[in-house]
Amino acid sequence: MVTPKDIFDRTKKYLREVWSELSRVSWPQKKEIIASTAVVIICTFIVAFFLGIVDIALQKLLGYLIK
Repeated sequence: MVTPKDIFDRTKKYLREVWSELSRVSWPQKKEIIASTAVVIICTFIVAFFLGIVDIALQKLLGYLIK
């Protein structure tokens, strides 16, 4: 049977391991983060523009077919 102390000890061990793993992570520099964010935002706008064009085209096509 699992006791509350066992749960607490396992949780504490897990959090220690997580903290240890996070200290080994190679975090990106601020410059890299800004560049990556810019790429994501630009790609998002491109996809949104493309989907907007497709949406308008399908609206026109369906409007033509329904009439």
